[in-house]
Amino acid sequence: MTSPPPQWTAPQGGRHARCPATPLYGPHLGGDDMPELYEELRRTHGPVAPVTMAPGVEAWLVLGHRELLRLTRDEQDFSHDPRRWTLLREGRIPPDSPIMPMVGWRPALLFLDGQQHRRMRSAVSDALTRINGHELRRTVQATCDRLIDGFVERREADLVPHYARKLPMQVITQLLGLDERTALQLVQAIAGLVVANADSANASQRMAKILLTLIEEKRRRPGPDVTSALLNHPARLTDEEVLHNMTVMFVAGNQTTTNWIATTLRILLTDPQFRSSLAGGHLTVDDALDLVLWRFPPTQNFPARYATRDLEFGGQQIRAGDMLILGLAAANADPEVLPHGTPVIGNRSHLAFSAGPHTCPAQDPARLITRTAVDTIRHRLPDMELAVAESDLAWVKSPWSKGLAALPVRFSVPDTTHRPAPGTSGGGAGSQESAQPVWGGGPQGPAHAHHRGEPR
Repeated sequence: MTSPPPQWTAPQGGRHARCPATPLYGPHLGGDDMPELYEELRRTHGPVAPVTMAPGVEAWLVLGHRELLRLTRDEQDFSHDPRRWTLLREGRIPPDSPIMPMVGWRPALLFLDGQQHRRMRSAVSDALTRINGHELRRTVQATCDRLIDGFVERREADLVPHYARKLPMQVITQLLGLDERTALQLVQAIAGLVVANADSANASQRMAKILLTLIEEKRRRPGPDVTSALLNHPARLTDEEVLHNMTVMFVAGNQTTTNWIATTLRILLTDPQFRSSLAGGHLTVDDALDLVLWRFPPTQNFPARYATRDLEFGGQQIRAGDMLILGLAAANADPEVLPHGTPVIGNRSHLAFSAGPHTCPAQDPARLITRTAVDTIRHRLPDMELAVAESDLAWVKSPWSKGLAALPVRFSVPDTTHRPAPGTSGGGAGSQESAQPVWGGGPQGPAHAHHRGEPR
């Protein structure tokens, strides 16, 4: 018999005096069940619903599109600083709680408001703007080809560990200035942090150690990389601030891009209409990527805002110090925004990258990596098909992201020898054949290479 969901008492005067709080953790997560869960929460509670993020960790999940826009734009009522969080201030969250690596305060742009946030964001945005978009595309293309070459003769592959996970890791760690071995260690630590389990705290410590070593090296020997740019920016970030902003950049950039690639490939393999629309030119690759962001955003739920005062919000009575979680996937499916459940092609008002002052600053390079990854593999392996039943796909269990643990495929070996696309080196990431570094300033950044993909 299934145990009833845990209960927590909402303040008197809200929509419910005693609300059944739905756990956003545990074995029920994953697969295609999450959209139904969000709609059930919406029917029961309205646009703001009581949830638990871990045992004893109560929060409000913001499901409404309009409410989420207010949550992300109104820093007066909703702060990013978790030191305002009542449960944390009262000592009710143990230091080893599996969600603390994601929500614990850090001196990084994600956890600050106002001028301090603007100072740090300026450094991060400037470092990302200096990425050379043309060279990044060449590097991504070459890395895609090298990864595919590594498994193409086997006529089968698991596209999560062999492609979707390796590609952004290799590209992003090159941008940060990491070698391949250290990059792999960093990715393993990040995976342990995001999954939110008993090892998350240890994973966070491993990640910090790797990045601190990198920062010390770049202080001594700066290079053409994002880490050096952060260290030498006029905002004068301390080593600790650089560490934590790099953590935010890598967690958000790597895991989100991995999920975006894997989810798009899954839909290509399981949705014939989607695949034929893309193959027939009825959808551009960017249109297809935006449909994925609407329906299956790679980050389902994002931490967090903290109420600065008692207020009514979304039909609930919110107390000062309450945690509110950004329900990005649920807000995208809000019937007030999508009354028929289907987004219009080209509509980028989704909230996959959040909104307001904290809109993701790295969405352009993420889109470039994902677009190139999807386009390359579908052209090189046109008869690729899923090697297991869709219902047998395994999912990573996380309250934050919806990600595949595996995507096994089979295909025939292409008849013709692959030739690099015009303008690519044909070498791997970091190939000496590249004419210019991927990072290094100039007007060729991703925002200039293609139209922007941020919410309007």
